[in-house]
Amino acid sequence: MKSKKYKIGLVGLGYVGLPLAVEFSKHFEVVGYDINQSRVSQLKNDIDTTLEISEDTLSNCLNSTHSKDQIGLSLSNQIESIAECNFYIVTVPTPINHAKQPDLTPLESASKALGSILKPSDIVVYESTVYPGVTEEVCVPILERVSGLFMNKDFFVGYSPERINPGDKDHTVGSILKVTSGSNKEAAQVIDEVYKTAISAGTFLASSIKVAEAAKVIENSQRDINIAFVNELAKIFKKIGIDTTEVLEAAGTKWNFLKFKPGLVGGHCIGVDPYYLAQKAQSVGYHPEMILAGRRLNDSMGKFIADEVIKMMVKRGVHIKDSKVLVLGVTFKENCPDIRNTRVVDIIEELHSYGTDVAVYDMWANPKEVIEEFGFELLKELPNEENIYNAVVLAVSHREFADINLRAMLKENGVLFDVKSFLPKDMVDGRL
Repeated sequence: MKSKKYKIGLVGLGYVGLPLAVEFSKHFEVVGYDINQSRVSQLKNDIDTTLEISEDTLSNCLNSTHSKDQIGLSLSNQIESIAECNFYIVTVPTPINHAKQPDLTPLESASKALGSILKPSDIVVYESTVYPGVTEEVCVPILERVSGLFMNKDFFVGYSPERINPGDKDHTVGSILKVTSGSNKEAAQVIDEVYKTAISAGTFLASSIKVAEAAKVIENSQRDINIAFVNELAKIFKKIGIDTTEVLEAAGTKWNFLKFKPGLVGGHCIGVDPYYLAQKAQSVGYHPEMILAGRRLNDSMGKFIADEVIKMMVKRGVHIKDSKVLVLGVTFKENCPDIRNTRVVDIIEELHSYGTDVAVYDMWANPKEVIEEFGFELLKELPNEENIYNAVVLAVSHREFADINLRAMLKENGVLFDVKSFLPKDMVDGRL
C-alpha cells in the first residue's frame, strides 16, 4: 500500500471539502466531486461563495500547468469523474432533522455513490462529523453491499475528523493538526502518511476509527457546554443587575480561567454535534444529562434576547405592536457568509411574535439563500434616514458594523442591544 501513487477523489466541495481539495492538490492529483452542479460551475469560474478560497488561489489550482505550487485539481458533478481515483475523502454534511436527531442521509448517499465505483485496494476516508460507530456500522456496510467488496480484504477505510473553522483565515486547513485513523494497522499508517504529506501542521494517529470519531464529536460538545455555562451566567447576572462581560473580564485574570463568552450557538458543528453524541449515548442506554441540558440552554438564548429587548422597549414607553426593529446580521458567526443553523432566526421569530415590524440586514449573507432557508428578505442596504427604528439588535459582530452610527438610526426612546458585546458599553443600552 505504501508504494502506491495516490490520486485523491474528494467527495463534497463545501466549507470543508474545497479547502481540503486545494491543500491536497499541492501534493497529489485531486478530482473534486459534488452533486451540486451550480456549485461546481461556480468553482470552475473561480467563484467560491463560501469565501474560503480566493479567486486567484482557485484559478491557480484549476490551471495547475501555470503554477509551480500545484500538481492539479479538477472538478465535476459526475461520480464517474472520480472512478480512477484510489484514495477517497468524504466531506459531506451531517445535519440534524426537525426532531434534532442525526440525519445521515448525505453520508449514506455518498457511500452508495462511492460503492458503485469502488475497486480493490482503494481507501475511503470519512471526515464528516458523526457519533462513534457510524463509519464502520453505517458507511462500510453500504460500501460492501454496493461494491461487492469487503473491508480489510478488498478495500480499506479511515476516519479523519474535519477541523475547518469557517471564516478563519489564521487557522486554515493546513495549519490545524489532523487526527487520523484506519480500519487496520497498515491502512491507518498509510492514511496518516498521506495526510501528513498535505497537512503542514502534522497528524495524530488515533488508535481506532471509533476513537477518532469520538474525539471530533466531543470537541464541539465541550465548547457547547462551556458556552451554555456562561449563557446561564448571563441570565443570572441580568437578574442580579451586574454586567456579564465585566464579570468575565475580572474572572479571566486568573491564569486557568476558561474564556468563553455568552451568545447564540449555531452553525454546522457546535449547535449540531452534541445531538450526535446524545443519540449514541441513548442508544446504549445512557441518558446524557449535561449535554442535553447545555443544548436546551443554548437553544433558549434567541428567545431570551428578544424578550430582553422587548422589556427595555416597554420600559421606555415604546408601543410594541408595529414598532420597527432592525436586526443586524443573520449568519451564524461574524465575517462569514455561512447561514447554516444560525440562531439569529430565533430572535427574529420571537420579535415577530410580539407584533413588531422586523427588518434584517447582513452584507455577508446571500439574500437568495436567506429567502430559500428562512422565508424573509434582507434589506439591500441600510436606510440613509435617521430616527427610524424603535430598536436595533446587533446580533452578529461583522467588522463593518463597527463603522456604522447605529444610534442615529434609533428614535429618541429607542433601544440598542448588543448580543456580542461588540460595541463599547457606554454606546449600548443592553448586552448579554
